[in-house]
Amino acid sequence: MRVLGLLSGTSHDGIDVTVVDFVEKDGDLQGTVLHEDSVPYAPALRARLVAALPPAPTTLAEVCELDTLIGQAFAEVAAAASDAVGGVDAVCTHGQTVFHWVADGHALGTLQIGQPAWIAERVGAPVVSDVRIRDITAGGHGAPLVSFLDELLLRGRAGVSAAVNLGGIANMTVVGPDGLSAYDIGPANALVDAVVVAEELNERGYDADAAIARTGTVDAALLTALLADPYYALAAPKSTGKEHFHLDYVRGHVDRVRPDIAAEDLVRTLTELTVRTVAGDVRAAGIRFLAVSGGGCHNPLIMQGLRDALPDIEVVLADELGAPVDSKEAILFALIGWCTMHGVAGVTPGGTGAREPRILGTITPGAGPLRMPDPVERVRTLTLR
Repeated sequence: MRVLGLLSGTSHDGIDVTVVDFVEKDGDLQGTVLHEDSVPYAPALRARLVAALPPAPTTLAEVCELDTLIGQAFAEVAAAASDAVGGVDAVCTHGQTVFHWVADGHALGTLQIGQPAWIAERVGAPVVSDVRIRDITAGGHGAPLVSFLDELLLRGRAGVSAAVNLGGIANMTVVGPDGLSAYDIGPANALVDAVVVAEELNERGYDADAAIARTGTVDAALLTALLADPYYALAAPKSTGKEHFHLDYVRGHVDRVRPDIAAEDLVRTLTELTVRTVAGDVRAAGIRFLAVSGGGCHNPLIMQGLRDALPDIEVVLADELGAPVDSKEAILFALIGWCTMHGVAGVTPGGTGAREPRILGTITPGAGPLRMPDPVERVRTLTLR
């Protein structure tokens, strides 16, 4: 079955897409990546999206319009990818997260927009969507869903191994003799991106190659204040997002600690925040092997900072596990789509805190009648190529 995976992450800079051809036999799943791409949002659409994200106020009218416009953008990206491989059997879309509701350490709700009916209409294949909420109803955090893929890729390694994804938010999956644990560590690129955009430090909206951070220095007092955030001390499972870590969050700390800080020093300090929080959690978990993915792995200061802070740990890119660093999460959603269509739970309880495994998502039929393939009992192994 050919499944197309789509998402826009917490960096909300564009749409990642991949097509994976899955073949299953006796619970062993092989996936061949046929197509991968990343398409930036149109500048006007991205600007509207950013303006509507918390803590900014918005209206239901704006949410409705963005749901349609993002759905149409996803549909065009999906159609181009489907055409590139000669058609697909199903689509799984994550959409765009606009709010993740966490209160008293528990996830109570989550909202991803990008109306899937536009994708089904444009591509003609059934679309799996709204994949996080079923995990939340089972007591999970709805995140990090990538723990399902990570566990399959890391399974069988000796000792304790882990995968970290450095998107807008950094999340980590730890696999060892005692089982699986996964959670959101804290901000990876989210705060740096917010400052780069707000201060108009470049036209890209992120610190490409750490060019800005390289010209600054770490402000020790500000870093200490940022590290004191109570979120970091919470026990896993836990999840977070831009409803907590956003531009006004940064400005509040700056106003209290270092109101005159140069923009370059602020970017360098926020970059170091990612290194310190990720490295600290990796050390605490006793990890010996770490696979890194996401946009943050292209930041040389972050990667060198992790290697310097973790000298006794093998730090590699996720490509070594068969999952390209820039398309790993799109592969995840293709995998979830395949699992949902085959009646397989797409979440591991230790990964999100859910009480039991759950089949994820809602299915929107394509151009014809919805015909489900024969169910599969479970997936034991996954090999990507």
